[in-house]
Amino acid sequence: MHFEETTLPGVVILTPRRFADDRGFFSETWNSDTLSKLGIDTPFVQDNHSYSKAINTVRGLHYQSPPHAQAKLVRVVRGSVLDVAVDLRQGSPHFGQWVGVELSADNGRQLYIPAGFLHGFVTQEEHTEVFYKCSDFYAPDYDGSIAFDDPDLNISWGVSREHAVLSQKDAIAPRLAAVRSPFEFEFAP
Repeated sequence: MHFEETTLPGVVILTPRRFADDRGFFSETWNSDTLSKLGIDTPFVQDNHSYSKAINTVRGLHYQSPPHAQAKLVRVVRGSVLDVAVDLRQGSPHFGQWVGVELSADNGRQLYIPAGFLHGFVTQEEHTEVFYKCSDFYAPDYDGSIAFDDPDLNISWGVSREHAVLSQKDAIAPRLAAVRSPFEFEFAP
């Protein structure tokens, strides 16, 4: 497993090794021992699979508040996305900063996003499927979202609101300035 840090501490790119032959390939995408040795001890409890028919489908920016905050391990099994994480932890030196990583079925990359971050993606191909692990169960009463195109975040999605395919929830999501973050940054000693 190749481990690559991003500009947001804690958000990392994991690229599993692929063993290819004339039939295709085999890849171990998650192993708790391997991830633990890389400093990721997150116990995952739920797997989600998302299918998007259209290019420019935006899902996010989403979060789930404590006590049901979710870390995620995201990968694409068909198509490609720009996957985005935004630091939502009050007091963090990186609060409101974002990182975007291209995840595709071809590159096999995965993005680990700790609890305390917004998460979203935009599809770059039709018929894109995203698979992700979560560290807590979905809790609708703790679900929240921020507008994907919030000008204060200035995320380079590659698609405007007029051309984005959005759910009703994402279309009416508030701006970050209108929301009190439920996450606090914990300073390391």
